[in-house]
Amino acid sequence: MIMKMLKIQPAIERQQIIITEPLSYRTNVLRNRLWFRGDPSELEQFAMQTATDAVSKARFWAAVATEGLRIRKIHSGLPAMVAETLSDIVLADFDGIDLQPKEMADNWQEIAKSNKFDELLGESITDTLTAGDGAFKVTVDTEVSKYPIVEFYSGDQVDYKRKRGRLQEVLFYTDYRVKDKDYRLIETFGRGYVRCQLLNDQGKEVALNTVPETAQLQPEITYSGDWIMAVPVRFFKSAKWPERGGSIFDRKNDEFDALDEVISQWMDAIRSGRVQKYIPEDLVPRNPNTGEPTRPNPFDNQFIKIGRPLAEDANDKIQVVQPPIMYQAFVESYASTLDMCLQGIVSPSTLGIDLKKRDNAEAQREKEKTTLYTRGKLIEVLNSVLPQLVDVVLKVNDTMNNRTAGNYEASVTFGEYASPSFDDIVATVGKARSFGIMSIEQSVEELYGDSWTDDEKAAEVARLKEEQGLLVEEPSLKRDPPPDEELDDEDL
Repeated sequence: MIMKMLKIQPAIERQQIIITEPLSYRTNVLRNRLWFRGDPSELEQFAMQTATDAVSKARFWAAVATEGLRIRKIHSGLPAMVAETLSDIVLADFDGIDLQPKEMADNWQEIAKSNKFDELLGESITDTLTAGDGAFKVTVDTEVSKYPIVEFYSGDQVDYKRKRGRLQEVLFYTDYRVKDKDYRLIETFGRGYVRCQLLNDQGKEVALNTVPETAQLQPEITYSGDWIMAVPVRFFKSAKWPERGGSIFDRKNDEFDALDEVISQWMDAIRSGRVQKYIPEDLVPRNPNTGEPTRPNPFDNQFIKIGRPLAEDANDKIQVVQPPIMYQAFVESYASTLDMCLQGIVSPSTLGIDLKKRDNAEAQREKEKTTLYTRGKLIEVLNSVLPQLVDVVLKVNDTMNNRTAGNYEASVTFGEYASPSFDDIVATVGKARSFGIMSIEQSVEELYGDSWTDDEKAAEVARLKEEQGLLVEEPSLKRDPPPDEELDDEDL
């Protein structure tokens, strides 16, 4: 009835809407890698070659300089700073791995030392944040090491095969170039087997000995056990490609482009705003020997020569001109764009950037909450991935030594980040003690925690109790013992 009264025509249901994605998955990973590399020349070449739609052509890095106007394009380097800082924060808080059974801890330490595990972990976190996902590959090469070899492949070198959401195979790609021909090695890691396949540039399979680096590989290797010698890693889920990871740069591409534009425009304004001297021709400095005009020097003798005016009341004088530069507008634009780049990823304070210049310590810690959320997500994933990796590595080690692969339980521990300073802890604990709601033992535990041993904390508790008079024994009533003689009836 209402539709008839208002004469509302229902919308026509469209049968098909075609949307063309500007970049494929691997091209998108390449763009993220170029953001991380931070080379302005590479960014410009990529943007110009991939600008096929109106949105891409309007971006700063895709802008083409016209004749007579050259744009100095400057990259901020912010993407690399964000990825490396997050990786360093997680790696710095990594306290180690606890194993069950404990007798395998020494074996794991030797394997970790052989593979430089801490360095490998840091690189894998950075690559995963940049590319979106990746996978650890565990292989055996007795000519290189007597322990299993752990390598990390980023998302553009890995594919996954899943069945109903369960991982079935992990495919690793390695490219080679021999005699001006390109080859790709595909290693398929499945449950109980590893298959190798070498393809040429036309996609046809060739013999493994075609490339010297793959000549020692076998087409298929099997082992006992229902487990895969590979562990995938993914911190965030991609919104475009199912079952793939999302990079922290995916949704910040336009913001990074805008930040570089603001910085480049700022520097261009400073360059254009240099002081200019306009000197009449008669006042131009001349060589005292030859009388010829001295050429301008950009450092200590920069000027522009002008002709002699012909007006009746004209005066020959030197004019110094400098255009105004809107520094405050550029600073505000830079701060706003920088905030957009870092929103939802990391706090400016984590990167050492203070946009307010007047924040106290409490305000700085409040800003760290964004970093804490991102760090918590990374640690949550690593708490699941690293125990799986340790279990797979130790199983491969058992297989190498002709032992039955065992089951190993590993736990990962991480320290605290952005904890309050010692002065703040003393103030909080002191206030709790003054209110009588915290014991001496608990106050010592809160102050020194894991930095002191149990014996040191017990000694400190004893000293505090002694200084505060809590260890003084109460005086006892001393009485003379009763006499041994028997009491007669009168004394009773």
